Amino acid sequence: MDSTPHIAVVDDHRDIRDLVGKYLTKHGYRVSIAENAQALRRLLDRSAFDLIVLDIMMPGEDGLSLCRHVRSTTEIPVILLTAMTEETDRIIGLELGADDYLGKPFNPRELLARIKAVLRRVTSLPPQRGRSKARQLRFDRWSLDVGRRELIGADGVAVPLSTAEYRLLCAFLDHAGMVLSRDQLLDLTVGRTAELFDRSIDNQVSRLRKKIEVDPKTPALIKTHWGGGYCFSAEVAQA
Repeated sequence: MDSTPHIAVVDDHRDIRDLVGKYLTKHGYRVSIAENAQALRRLLDRSAFDLIVLDIMMPGEDGLSLCRHVRSTTEIPVILLTAMTEETDRIIGLELGADDYLGKPFNPRELLARIKAVLRRVTSLPPQRGRSKARQLRFDRWSLDVGRRELIGADGVAVPLSTAEYRLLCAFLDHAGMVLSRDQLLDLTVGRTAELFDRSIDNQVSRLRKKIEVDPKTPALIKTHWGGGYCFSAEVAQA
């Protein structure tokens, strides 16, 4: 079986597709190209990919909508290509689960470097135990409905979770008992895109503790390992 990384390049501009496709092929990658969201969906049905390079501004279904679909159905890393200058648009892409972004116009060499970096990060992450693929997970006095993204307490009352809190909780449930560094948690939740999120993990952990811990000041579920990161100490079971 061919172990060469397989990259999907999605852009409605043929010159960009051809340029990126030829450049990545020259540097040893297998490449499939798609001109729009519909074409990528067809590729996903019949091929396995290691990474997707995805343009945001496309006619029909745009890249943000497609990124949301990819992230909800697969674990394939996504790098967004965007001509947008608004920081808010880049943040939206990251919140949807993109691993990195690159502004247009771009140097193919920089795109290649980002692809290599994302693939290295993905392969260096701790093994996932697949718990979050279950429909419902139980831990301590809580039940997480993964499909609905609802956290339900023992009293049956649902506790709202932000997208960031939900991703962080899923990362902990998938790696219960493991010490996860801040960098690993960043990779598992929003990807290692630079400065926008690099100081947010501690704040997200603090917010999540306030929702699931009996005493957030003395946490029993999410424990801090000084110099190491955090560890989710509760037993996790599929409902």
